[in-house]
Amino acid sequence: MEQPGPVIIERRTALADAASEWIAAAIVDTVQEFGRCSIALSGGRAPMPVYARLCARRPYVPWWAVTACFGDERCVPPDQRESNFRMADELLLRHVPIPRAQILRMPGEAPDREVAARAYEGVLPDPIDILLLGMGEDGHTASLFPGAPQLAERERRVIPSDSPLPPHARLTITPPVIASARRIAVIVTGGRKGPMVARAREGEYQPDVIPVQLAIRGTWFLGPEAASRLARVSR
Repeated sequence: MEQPGPVIIERRTALADAASEWIAAAIVDTVQEFGRCSIALSGGRAPMPVYARLCARRPYVPWWAVTACFGDERCVPPDQRESNFRMADELLLRHVPIPRAQILRMPGEAPDREVAARAYEGVLPDPIDILLLGMGEDGHTASLFPGAPQLAERERRVIPSDSPLPPHARLTITPPVIASARRIAVIVTGGRKGPMVARAREGEYQPDVIPVQLAIRGTWFLGPEAASRLARVSR
């Protein structure tokens, strides 16, 4: 097991500020080092205020050098409200000057998920410079769910997945993508996730049972309710 990364606990509004500041700084540092930066965006509710705050940092971020991709996608058209792309586009992507050719959308609406997954593997940056992830109440991250066969994948980088909650059909990155990411931020809010945050951070390392533990080395941004069951905190 890799050493757990730091935990940053803030109230909801301050959490968005802290996480967006971390992301902006990571983009700047990566572009200074490599001349470009790839960032994989997360779906769900937790990153929504983070994306909104990140827009306010537009003047300080070299968006022209950023390639935006996604860690997972629901298999719906991109104009539907369940689409991770739609959420990220409405809150972030259309408000910052990332060249549209550098926005790599997962084709969730494709009729053949296997073909779509292999096509996305061909364009997904390797490694991802900044990987943003969330966590579900069951401990899933991206669309890697507890006990799912996708957790055993060691070669492929994008594969079809099936969620226990609708919409069921998904595309997702795999454990090797998380393992190779240069920087990881895990953003979690909500009191109902508190028990699972404690299990993930302080319990036995069981990524087949608690998939978010694949990102244990990342920086975890937690709302106070999500952190309420932690016995110890490292900042």
